[in-house]
Amino acid sequence: MQHLSAPQLAAWLADSSLAKPVLLDVRAPWEYQTCHIEHSIPMPMQTVPARQEELDPDAAIVCICHHGMRSAQVAAFLERNGFNNVSNLTGGVHAWAQQVDPAMPVY
Repeated sequence: MQHLSAPQLAAWLADSSLAKPVLLDVRAPWEYQTCHIEHSIPMPMQTVPARQEELDPDAAIVCICHHGMRSAQVAAFLERNGFNNVSNLTGGVHAWAQQVDPAMPVY
């Protein structure tokens, strides 16, 4: 599993020459409603095993949660199940709010 900082992910998303990753937000629905990174896909952690077939195993996937712990577990699960290009957003949406988007609500 790769680890991305919030500024690294922001740079990737801003670079029009690069294919955009799937932003997989694994937090609870209320957390996603509170704040999320634009274009992220909500898929609560506990639903990932049943919904993994919705994801392309060859796509670049960045797993996102509040601080990076749950998303690291999901990224590891995906890797064990044949996903080849999985990253974890270190520090989660909290780091994104602090380092990239200070207008994003924090909780």
